[in-house]
Amino acid sequence: MIHLLHGPDEYQRSQTLARMRANFPPDLADLNVASLDGRKLKIDALAAACEAMPFLADRRLVIVSDALKHTKAGKDREELRAYLDRVPATCDLVFVESDDVDRRSILFTYLKKAASVQEFTPLQGGELTRWVAERAKARQVRLEPAAAQRLIEFVGGDSRAIVNELEKLASYVGRGGRVTPAEVDLLVQDEQEQNLFAFIDDLSARRLGDALRGARQLLEDGQAPTYILFMVARQVRILLGVRELSAQRRRPDDIAAELGQRPFVVRKAMEQVRGFAAGDLERLHDRLLELDLSTKTGRIQPEVALELFVAEACR
Repeated sequence: MIHLLHGPDEYQRSQTLARMRANFPPDLADLNVASLDGRKLKIDALAAACEAMPFLADRRLVIVSDALKHTKAGKDREELRAYLDRVPATCDLVFVESDDVDRRSILFTYLKKAASVQEFTPLQGGELTRWVAERAKARQVRLEPAAAQRLIEFVGGDSRAIVNELEKLASYVGRGGRVTPAEVDLLVQDEQEQNLFAFIDDLSARRLGDALRGARQLLEDGQAPTYILFMVARQVRILLGVRELSAQRRRPDDIAAELGQRPFVVRKAMEQVRGFAAGDLERLHDRLLELDLSTKTGRIQPEVALELFVAEACR
């Protein structure tokens, strides 16, 4: 049988593939499972892998990564498409695609009709909340509903990141322990990112003393002043994007997807952007570019540039 596993949710893709591999005892897996790189796939190599007889098993498993994307249109795709009709019944051939699939190609068109196709997209809403609760239960910890929501706010729908954070939380509270929002705040949030958020809050409120203390805190975190200026410029660009997309009445989760940011970052930015008048963000961004050039050409010391920016932004 032929399978196609695709879609942006890498964790769910990997888990499905792992279950397929688990059908073979460990001592027989190496003899019955073959993995091929689709970026340099040759039909002869694919045929040899698929047509080899299973050893002490009913079937073989052949996994091909990213072949649909990297097989060239024309002769190469047509040859691969033709071979798919000849895959023996003793072989499970699995195409795994890590990137978007060209749904107009002859390969996808064929697989959609003749194969088992599974598309893995990020979970959302109630389905995501239930999935998180199930993952926590599997790790033998009690995840409070409010903690689950806080975790989703911070991480979004990235299931791999959620599982990694749950592992961290489960290790912290121990088997049978309870995870509350306090544990999520403690372990999941990036403390340096929170310091940056607080710094931007002080800038938007024109709190000069607090902003200067925030800049010093970032320096104490071990960050170079040039990197702090870079991160502030990045945050200003996020604020500009959030302001533009919010004006289009886009939902926070949609804005996060558009900007490639975590939902928590976008919600925080939506609060911060209200503190800046029209034109403020553009002026701050231009000034940051000027100061960046000045530090790189040696006309001003980075620490002085950072303090100067804070003073100007809080005027």
